[in-house]
Amino acid sequence: MLRKVSRHPERLEIPKAATRTNRVIYASNHRSHMDYLVELLVLDENGIRPPVIAAGINLFNGAMGLLNRHVTGAIPIRRNSRDPAYLATLRGYVAEIVHRRDLFLYLEGGRSYSGEFKSLKTGLLQAVVHARHPDAVIVPVTIAYDLVLEDQTLARQGVKRRQRPFSAEVAEMVRYAVGYESRAFVTFSQPLPLATVDPESRRDLVMLMRRTRDAIGKAYKVLPTALLAAALRPSMPRRALEDRIDALLDTLRLVDANLGVESGRDAVDQATGPLVSRGIIVVEGDRYRVRDRLLLRYYGRALSHLLHDRGRSKRTH
Repeated sequence: MLRKVSRHPERLEIPKAATRTNRVIYASNHRSHMDYLVELLVLDENGIRPPVIAAGINLFNGAMGLLNRHVTGAIPIRRNSRDPAYLATLRGYVAEIVHRRDLFLYLEGGRSYSGEFKSLKTGLLQAVVHARHPDAVIVPVTIAYDLVLEDQTLARQGVKRRQRPFSAEVAEMVRYAVGYESRAFVTFSQPLPLATVDPESRRDLVMLMRRTRDAIGKAYKVLPTALLAAALRPSMPRRALEDRIDALLDTLRLVDANLGVESGRDAVDQATGPLVSRGIIVVEGDRYRVRDRLLLRYYGRALSHLLHDRGRSKRTH
């Protein structure tokens, strides 16, 4: 499946410089189960010191569990645990790791089932701050795909109701990988120092979380598929669709978004093939029609935080 995803790193000079002088805690958005592989491969392929990754406990079953325990060295996280003893132990364990290794975190707590960029959870971030490492910095990381491998599963489930075995999710990913190809853009943002953050101050923690989320969100690569999905109505002629995308691009330029395309025409040219092949839209002559409304909304919502930040979507897990 990895061969179907071409990796496009941006601003690699940031993690290269940060790892020379700092303890680095990477904080990324979470779009797909492919994220763990794509982002860490980007670091490895460019000679950047490898971090330890924090992963959900569901990724420690079966063959994937063996890989995480004995190869990647990932930390299993029980995301929804309220057990005080477990949380205290986890905080101490994370603090110990921060003093020894770089760390890679997904602070949304899981993939978004709506397509939107979720609000961040503070638990692991608080544990990192409590480590009080004098040279620790957060390096925000943003990943964006033309197409998300498990898009159909995510969009149709809508809200996560229970933890599914990872083996079942892998089986679905293999099925959806037929004919799948995508680019993955991995963008790094400027480090956020932790030395001045008071681990006992709720205000400091909230401000750090907001700064981290803002940095991740602003760096999100605005790709043609998301633009077309955000602009398309049930049925539109191509010219009207291009005009709507041009209007979206004008709005995105005002917030200095990380644009992957400069015009509505180019966006439609590049996005039509992937969205048609994925069964999301149908093109009849000069007219574009929606075929799968749920999937179209899933991709369109990827830009919500840039166009009008809803930030607190209920359709997440």
